[in-house]
Amino acid sequence: MGHILIVDDEKSISDLIVMNLTMVGHTSEQAFDGREALEKLRAGHFDLCLLDIMLPGKDGFELIDDFKKANVPVIYLSAKSSLTDRVKGLNLGAEDYIIKPFETLELIARIDVVLRREGKNKNIFTHNKVTVDLNKHLVLKDNQVVDLTSQEYLLLEALILNQNLALTREQLLSIAWGYDYSGETRTVDMHIQRLRKKLEWEDIIKTVFKFGYRLEVH
Repeated sequence: MGHILIVDDEKSISDLIVMNLTMVGHTSEQAFDGREALEKLRAGHFDLCLLDIMLPGKDGFELIDDFKKANVPVIYLSAKSSLTDRVKGLNLGAEDYIIKPFETLELIARIDVVLRREGKNKNIFTHNKVTVDLNKHLVLKDNQVVDLTSQEYLLLEALILNQNLALTREQLLSIAWGYDYSGETRTVDMHIQRLRKKLEWEDIIKTVFKFGYRLEVH
C-alpha cells in the first residue's frame, strides 16, 4: 500500500478521503493550501499526491512541477470539469484527473492503477497462514500455492483492494467480472464460499446482511 499526500482546502472532503484510504490500508497526510503542500513535500516521502486545483495561494496547476521534480505522481481531484481543464491537467503531467464528486471505489481503483504503474504499491497481504502477492498474482497458504481459478483470484483481489469496505454483489460483479451481470448474483455467493473454504477465511470475509460482503481486517 502507499503513503499518500492529500492536498485539498475542503477539510470535510480531505477527512473523508483519509478515512477511506486508511480503511483499505494506505497511509496519508493532509495539506490544505499550496504552501503547506510544498512544506509536506519537502519534509516527507510520498508515493502519490491527490491534488486539488483550486487552492489558496499556489494552485494545483502551478504545484505539479514541484511534485514532478520530487518524482511523486499526481492525481488531480477537482470540481473543474471542463474538457479544457482536464486536458490541461493531463498535459501538465498528471497521471489521472478525477472530477468531484466521485465514488470512493473509483478513487481507490484509480489510486491502485497509478501505484502499480509506478511500481510503488506494496501489495503483499497476509492473514493467518495465507499470503497474497497482488503484484505476482500469487496466493500461498502454509507456503504452498493455493489453487484458485482466475475468477476466484479476481474476486479475492477486489476484496483485498477494498478491504473494510462493504461491497454489494453488483459492485463485486462489476469489479471482479468486469461487466454488469444480468443474471443471478448468486454466482458471487458461490465464489465467496469457495474462497472462504480454500483460504480458511471464514473469520474475515464477512456477509453484510441484505447487502453483500466485506473483507474485515484490523
